Amino acid sequence: MAQTANATRTRQSSAINTIERLFTDLQVFLYRLSGGSIGGTFKGAPVLLLTMTGRKTGKKRTKPLLYLEDSDQIALVASHGGASTDPVWWRNLQHNPRAEVQIGRNVLQVEAREATLEERERLWPRLVAMYADYENYQKRTSRTIPVVLLQKIAH
Repeated sequence: MAQTANATRTRQSSAINTIERLFTDLQVFLYRLSGGSIGGTFKGAPVLLLTMTGRKTGKKRTKPLLYLEDSDQIALVASHGGASTDPVWWRNLQHNPRAEVQIGRNVLQVEAREATLEERERLWPRLVAMYADYENYQKRTSRTIPVVLLQKIAH
């Protein structure tokens, strides 16, 4: 009986992951096609495309993410919806911090790092003001959700 329940949960999880991946691929395609006119905002917050290298596969991976511009850097929230683990995109950036960002039609080379405690304390209220669910995500997990800073790399 337990094996059947586990097999059912595994199939459901796999189906959800497949649907999520297809939705993400469609959003990335439409964002690129339209220069961000389609998929460039979510609930009023701006969306960028982050392309990083997979730490296990070495393949390029693109993820649409909410962002906040802060002076000469870009702030992201590694919330994973309040899950107990960091999102894969953040783990990929920890392994290889060099990435590419597309905002609208602009493409930038960036380097990622985790915000210091002081930077996080300064940025967190602005990030929550931009997307209130971040506060709910933080309440769901015991980990401190990282704020990731992307610094533009000069060519």
